Amino acid sequence: MEQAPGDFSDKVIYRLSDRILFALELALTQEDDAISEILVKALEMAMTRNTGGGEFIERRDYPPEIENALNQLDAIKAKKEL
Repeated sequence: MEQAPGDFSDKVIYRLSDRILFALELALTQEDDAISEILVKALEMAMTRNTGGGEFIERRDYPPEIENALNQLDAIKAKKEL
């Protein structure tokens, strides 16, 4: 069964990054690219804090949910550029 846009009732929220992803998905549903950009930066910070120090380079792939959100943001930005 496909989830309706804006229906986040089945989201599991354990970590700060889960909550930020939830907010990002909501901002994307509202096509708010400015807030989405801020939330992407916050998500990156939440996922990489306490790892490796100042020269740390993230080498893991993002989970599919985050990849999807980033792709949605790119699509919203491209749509607004037209």
